[in-house]
Amino acid sequence: MYVIAGATGNTGKVIAELLLAKGQKVRVISRSADKLQPFVNQGAEAFVGSLDDSVAMTRAFSGATAVYVMIPPDITAKDFRATQDRTSDALAAAIAGANVSHAVSLSSVGADKSEKTGPVVGLHQFEEKLNRIANLNVLHLRAGYFMENLLPQMGVIHSMGMMAGPLKGDLQVAMIATRDIGAAAAAALQARDFTGKQTRELLGQRDVTMNEAAAIIGKAIAKPGLSYSKVPDMMLKPALKQLGMSSSMVDLLLEMAGALNSGYMTPLENRSAANTTPTSIENFVADIFVPAFRGNAAGA
Repeated sequence: MYVIAGATGNTGKVIAELLLAKGQKVRVISRSADKLQPFVNQGAEAFVGSLDDSVAMTRAFSGATAVYVMIPPDITAKDFRATQDRTSDALAAAIAGANVSHAVSLSSVGADKSEKTGPVVGLHQFEEKLNRIANLNVLHLRAGYFMENLLPQMGVIHSMGMMAGPLKGDLQVAMIATRDIGAAAAAALQARDFTGKQTRELLGQRDVTMNEAAAIIGKAIAKPGLSYSKVPDMMLKPALKQLGMSSSMVDLLLEMAGALNSGYMTPLENRSAANTTPTSIENFVADIFVPAFRGNAAGA
């Protein structure tokens, strides 16, 4: 039995569907029974519960061959770091309590640092908590910058005719599609060929700059002159809050952007076949961004 936390999220959904397609027994976790129903229709067992409830998660993890764990990002949390810690405490306690032997965790490039990386500090601490579980074999997947982080640019393009954000336009960033993270996690769960406490970076198909991303998106949406501009933090703060982010979340995201811009937060591994994933930025834009952009425009 494979147990998938965050099964309705970008990575968990891919993991659950890949395992189910291979005929594996899968238990999917969410706070919403309705959102789990599509997995149940494919043969999964549903477990309704909150990831920050250690008692419920201990039950959810009982009998697991392996589990996938992650901390869902609550961008509205008044204290985002406290919310992360509450969830990671509960998940670690549940893994220990259920005597789980193998776990794959969603982490991030930069999780080797204990401070000054915004929300990634919470993932560093999550790794540390799981590493303290004596008999657990755990693989921390340290993923690069999600290509899905480009999706909020749809509104910026519609309103301003350009892309904008906190990253430097010429900064080389390891960008990855979340579907590739899910595929890597599903493969690791099935193979269970990791022992002790291990990390593995996932760096996407290649490094991409925001300037390059703008050019690729512009070509795909018939706006060939689309450009990207780095915006000062003080100007970004109110815009990010308008998107529904709490002040805590905004401050942490801007701290993370600063860590990326300065090179403080950067991959530790050299790019290799093992940490390179298949989906290119061009594929992502064609498959995900363009349909979403057209739907956004139609609904405006």
